[in-house]
Amino acid sequence: LPYSETDSLIPNEFYSGSTREKDDGHSGAPSESLCSMVLQILVPFLLAGLGTVSAGILLDLVQNWDVFQEITEIFILVPAVLGMKGNLEMTLASRLSTAANAGKMESTREKWMLIVGNLALKQLQATVLGLLASLMATVLGWMTEGKMPFNHIVLLCSTSVSTAFVASLLQGVVMVGVIIGSKRMGINPDNVATPMAASFGDLITLALMTNNSDFCLIYLYPYVLYLLDLLYLCLIPVWVSVSSKRPATNILLRSGWEPIITAMVISSIGGLILDKTVSDPNLAGIIVYAPVINGVGGNLVSIQSSRISTNLHLNYSPGEVPADRRNCHNPFHTFFGSGTNHRSAKVLLLLVIPGQLIFVHAIHVMKGGHTLPSPPFVVVFLSASLIQVFSLLCIADCMVHCLWRKGKDPDSYSIPYLTALGDLLGTALLSLAFLMLWCIGDSGSV
Repeated sequence: LPYSETDSLIPNEFYSGSTREKDDGHSGAPSESLCSMVLQILVPFLLAGLGTVSAGILLDLVQNWDVFQEITEIFILVPAVLGMKGNLEMTLASRLSTAANAGKMESTREKWMLIVGNLALKQLQATVLGLLASLMATVLGWMTEGKMPFNHIVLLCSTSVSTAFVASLLQGVVMVGVIIGSKRMGINPDNVATPMAASFGDLITLALMTNNSDFCLIYLYPYVLYLLDLLYLCLIPVWVSVSSKRPATNILLRSGWEPIITAMVISSIGGLILDKTVSDPNLAGIIVYAPVINGVGGNLVSIQSSRISTNLHLNYSPGEVPADRRNCHNPFHTFFGSGTNHRSAKVLLLLVIPGQLIFVHAIHVMKGGHTLPSPPFVVVFLSASLIQVFSLLCIADCMVHCLWRKGKDPDSYSIPYLTALGDLLGTALLSLAFLMLWCIGDSGSV
């Protein structure tokens, strides 16, 4: 049989002809009680949420910096780069979590082949997508403003590529440690890895982006920016060479670009919405909450996507799905059933309201604590977040099974689409929420 992108993560039993009980409620992943699942999800979810809160506060502080005022296209770049970083981290976490649960990281040699190949692939993707994200921001900025100075284009490219490269390298190494450590401690990596990938990733990436752009604007001559861009591009053949020597990543080197590039384009459209709302004085304050609603939605749906993918890898051969998941006509089926994936979907949806209440309160405390969120603001914000997460969980259930039925690895394909849709949905719903508050004359605080 030809090698496919799902082969390296499928348990060895499929190749020996043995059968496994195909029950949606049971998989080869570590067994877990409801209490255990909630605790494993809750801690990294809260850490990830506090990371996005910190990112929102930072974005609120730096929006008045000279570089953001002079080159407003950076606001378009923010969701694209944060989303791209999240996609790469979460797909890495999901792939390695599935490999760990499938027993593919027991051998030291095989484990390090998987790790090195995936990290090299991620650096390649970060470099290319960083460049494409800056070009996308340039095009969207030119379409809306009618002009784009060349020095702004160079600064956007340098900022985007350098931020993506450094953030990807740092967080990739951390993510490998989290997955190996959680497996040794008997914790299901699917519950921990993807939210931990985003815990302070947004804050680190945003801090790198703001400082890189400000430094490039103030201190560096244009020719230095050209050399920086050239250096990152010269490393591309190295990453291609390393990742192509590993079977598990060689197939993704050729076929794994479609979802992450499409996701980057979708996130850029969300960035365009953010750019327009930030410039509207009637919608003041939206920039603080954008990373929070987008981050929470992306974190929760990535957990569900990773869990469904692991279940399919362990219990079904590629192209085969449970009988009740061969169509997606009823979105409520995602939440009602006896399987662990139905149970986790309900848990994740129920985390939205208490989690967002904690994060909204944390934002107001970090901003000085002199005011409290107004009741209308709390209602519309929670409603927007609940609609976003409900929609994403339903889409994830359908998308992951559909991808598996078509022989594609959901770990590599589903998370980029889902997190990008989360960015677009979150930004659009948040803009609508603030527009409703403006229409009724509510300032958002009391």
